[in-house]
Amino acid sequence: MKIRIDLKIILFIILFIFTKQIKVYGILMLFAMLHEIGHMFTGLVLGFKSEKIEIMPLGLSIKYAENVKNKKKKTGKNYILILKKILVTVNGPLTNLFFIVLFSILPIYLFDIDREMIIYVNILIGTFNLIPIYPLDGGRLLKYILHIFYGEEKSINYIFKISYYTVSLLTAISSLTILIYKNLATIFILFYLWYIVLAEKKYLKIKEKVLKNEQNDVLNEIKKNADME
Repeated sequence: MKIRIDLKIILFIILFIFTKQIKVYGILMLFAMLHEIGHMFTGLVLGFKSEKIEIMPLGLSIKYAENVKNKKKKTGKNYILILKKILVTVNGPLTNLFFIVLFSILPIYLFDIDREMIIYVNILIGTFNLIPIYPLDGGRLLKYILHIFYGEEKSINYIFKISYYTVSLLTAISSLTILIYKNLATIFILFYLWYIVLAEKKYLKIKEKVLKNEQNDVLNEIKKNADME
């Protein structure tokens, strides 16, 4: 399993030191990592194998190796596989919900961090990840649902459009708060969201092209067999 560190995390650390919010960022990263561990644990239970872990500015990103049997079915609607992926996706935000309930009910203290701060951070991480932007959890969840109804090729096209419009709307709304509160952290987060959306667009377009080629190969094989008969 490969482990990679995104060097943009250094920029975020400098930013939060400059804005005197480094403690908040530390708590954010801690529970963002626990959020991803929730994904990873569920994935291991359901038979997924972790291929790469990337430490990113807003937490971890885990890539799973695709089973050979699943690769043979990926052009169709493999509902069992999609259901497993949905369970892996939702268990990230559910991990944050667990900590929200835990620190709300029990008098637990983590170092010298206020319980209210821990609850707030977990609400922030859980809510942020449910935004319908791919590859955030909300975007992944929506993509899997679209896959069930429209197939993988169309779901890729739809989820990029939804991600693009969502980031555009967030940028418009956040621009007002940036002007009012002069919050530099919001600017960096918006830049980061645009970066991951555009990076995923490139990846999804390549994947969409691969799917089309595979479908054409299948159709050509069927046609070839029909001609032979």
